[in-house]
Amino acid sequence: MISKIKNGAGQGARMFAHVDWFLFAAAIMISMLGLVTMHSFPGENAFFERQLIWIAIAISVFFAASLLEYQFLRRTPVVIGLYSVVLLLLTLVFFFGSLVKGAQERFDLGLFFVQPSDPAKVGLIVLLSKYFSRRHIEIAHIRHILVSAAYAALAFLLVLFQPDFGSAVIIASVWLGMVLVAGISWKHLATLFVSVALLSGMFWQWGLQPYQKERVFAFLHPLSDLQGAGYNAYQAAIAVGSGELTGKGVGYGTQSKLQFLPEYETDFVFAAFAEEWGFFGVLLLFGLFAVVIVRILGHALRGSDNFHSLFASGIAVYILAQFIVHVGMNIGLLPITGTTLPFMSYGGSHLITEYAALGILMGMRRRARSSHQARDETELVGVV
Repeated sequence: MISKIKNGAGQGARMFAHVDWFLFAAAIMISMLGLVTMHSFPGENAFFERQLIWIAIAISVFFAASLLEYQFLRRTPVVIGLYSVVLLLLTLVFFFGSLVKGAQERFDLGLFFVQPSDPAKVGLIVLLSKYFSRRHIEIAHIRHILVSAAYAALAFLLVLFQPDFGSAVIIASVWLGMVLVAGISWKHLATLFVSVALLSGMFWQWGLQPYQKERVFAFLHPLSDLQGAGYNAYQAAIAVGSGELTGKGVGYGTQSKLQFLPEYETDFVFAAFAEEWGFFGVLLLFGLFAVVIVRILGHALRGSDNFHSLFASGIAVYILAQFIVHVGMNIGLLPITGTTLPFMSYGGSHLITEYAALGILMGMRRRARSSHQARDETELVGVV
């Protein structure tokens, strides 16, 4: 009996030998910090209880995804089909999505919401990884910027018109990051940016009405209207600043506890955390995110092929961009866009998507480890 238990444990360990436990532990710790922050919220703690369930589901998805083979993602019909499904969902949300606070960006399935813009980001990463991995020899041609930008623009515009400006910015960041990693010519990229800037300037001058320009200014400078558009940004800045070095202590954050800070479980979870944990707690959180990003980039450098490396780079850009946008709007450096903090904010769609992305990366890593082991064995036989 004991030997069977040991054999079972050994098989289980070998089954997940390819998992990067440092990466997984860092992501879990970020999720746990989010749970601790939610546990201190006033009321019945429904966010805490539901988030526990979402984290359990996300972890299950992570390990299940890590066991699959992803050779099928290198097939053009599969990739195009997956991305077409993503675009279809982003389109259907305009007709069947629920309108929440002026944005029609999610499906109401009764017990929970599904936000298709989250898997759309990973779907775009898969598509761009496939596209650039096949064209690494001729990547300097400008048509690859235009074609890849067209793919990204489809998702970008559908998300932007929901409107979900935060997710649209993440999608644009994913495209830009992967274009740079793929080795696109800086000259061509600069030409594209200059063209976009000129078109934007013309649209600003002759396409927008005065009241529309005022809305844009209010969006870019929310602190200029503290009683209106700038209220959320102002309360978030107060929460972050009042945490000082050591924080007010878990459960003693006045901005979130007295509900001055809106959406403290999602869009402003960083501000709620910073108020209770202070500067040292923020350093801990930043350190955990640094571990996540560095470990993912390490896998990108050791990828078994171009597709693996590009996919890992895209996931790193996705998480880093979402982290920067969320923290930036919480401390008043960026406009309020309604962006969640990866692994930490309340919600199932983004959490499952992020852990699934890491799980897919682990599945690719297993193939890379197998390839390296096979190569090492071949070299050893050759030496003998």
